[in-house]
Amino acid sequence: MNRSTDFTTTRRGIVKAAGAASLGAALMKAGLPGLVSAQTPVTETLDELVIDLSGGPDNLDPALTYSTRDWSIEHSIYDALLHFDQDGNIVPLLAESFTTEDAITFDVTLRSGLTFHDSTPVTTEAIKRTVDHIVAADSQVSSLFRGITEVKLIDDLHAQIITAEPSAWLPSQIAVWLVLYPETAGDDTWWTNPVGTGPYKFESYEAGNQFTLVRNETYTWGSPKGTPIADRVIFRFVPEAATRVADLSTGAAHLIASVPSDQIAAVEAAGATALIEPILGTAFIRIATDTKPFDDPLVRQAVNYAVDVQTIATELVSSQARRLASIYPDPRGLGWDDTLEPFPYDPDKARELLAEAGLADGFDTTLQLAATDNTSVVEAIAAQLGEVGINVTIEQAELAAFNEAWPDPSAPPLRYATWRPLYDPHTLLSLVFLSSGYLSRLDSARTDELITSAAAEGDLEKRRDLYHELGRFFQEEPPAIFLWNVTSIYGVAAEAAGWQPRGDEYIVPTHE
Repeated sequence: MNRSTDFTTTRRGIVKAAGAASLGAALMKAGLPGLVSAQTPVTETLDELVIDLSGGPDNLDPALTYSTRDWSIEHSIYDALLHFDQDGNIVPLLAESFTTEDAITFDVTLRSGLTFHDSTPVTTEAIKRTVDHIVAADSQVSSLFRGITEVKLIDDLHAQIITAEPSAWLPSQIAVWLVLYPETAGDDTWWTNPVGTGPYKFESYEAGNQFTLVRNETYTWGSPKGTPIADRVIFRFVPEAATRVADLSTGAAHLIASVPSDQIAAVEAAGATALIEPILGTAFIRIATDTKPFDDPLVRQAVNYAVDVQTIATELVSSQARRLASIYPDPRGLGWDDTLEPFPYDPDKARELLAEAGLADGFDTTLQLAATDNTSVVEAIAAQLGEVGINVTIEQAELAAFNEAWPDPSAPPLRYATWRPLYDPHTLLSLVFLSSGYLSRLDSARTDELITSAAAEGDLEKRRDLYHELGRFFQEEPPAIFLWNVTSIYGVAAEAAGWQPRGDEYIVPTHE
């Protein structure tokens, strides 16, 4: 059966999806094969583990962290109240228990005896401190936490997080954003001396080069994150894929991220393992409907028919990438609907729809992508749009500028994006596709109604039904060109075989 995981608002509080199939079975049902290569876990602690990331962190302020490479470092240092396990279930982390009866009042009991890296005790004051910081920050997610009306501190280990309205989606945001830190944390410490409770402690940071962490020797309490895999971990920032592969082949790195599909053979030739992991992420081209001709749903349908998504995915992305019918990536995430079929590749239908919209001669437009993204993919999409008369100019932007331009009405109407983690779609939907969303350029009363209804719905099955309905509506009035589920390819040396990939794509160097 399909796997979906979320909170239910019953007296049982947090529950896992009853009777859910194994992850492998769920992926196979979705048409997604399991790992290309499996590794035998190794539990021996390494002296040092070097990890090549595809670039340096943009921000390590927990309220302003938006990328998986930043989260990899952040979630190695910090812990949140909750945690996504390998199968996408939300489980307590710093919380000993986290329960709710109405999705308005969330009762939190912290684990006793935990300390921050500076040896100060972890108390509920840290929950309030983090919520206040996120709300006050100029953050893409501040609005998600502004629905919290109070963090009621009952005692050092007991608190209640109280929201203005039912917020069944909140726990999935807490698992990502609400990491705890001591009172001494602040703007001048995120980079120079970050202090958390996580499996690793900060040692040093060399701007533009590397971030070095050392094992938290007290991290032995049975955390669902596992235990540190090495005494020292060095996250290095290596933008060039070929350089990352070379580092792996020479032993300069033990684990590399973001391996292009055309570099898999080089990884294997180096005697390492190429792991191809379907993650809870979705790729799409966001369509701004606040500008012509994309205010016409017929045009938005046309661009979906015009692109041979599956061929591009197979040839340029991954053997495990599959064309999606909507934004939901696979059965591990809420909203997945295996009855909904993707748009077929049909350029004649695209031309017919464009003619119906009064654009038989086509039109010119611009598609933006981040400088870190795969240009060959976007070039292939642009070429196929050109075949139906849509002439596309491709524009690349530095990642920071790209992220800032989401709501800018003067920015290009098309933008290539990936989004993860997507265990619960609320963040993506509320930020990008809700009319009032911080990153939105969409205005749709029906979309707004379905997103807000699902956000307030405490019953899991009813929430799922609303997301299914939204997926069907998104085919009638597409807010995007729906592309493929995101896969991540890693190069792993034998020394790092104890590390296992995660569905959220964070590289947290621990083993269970």
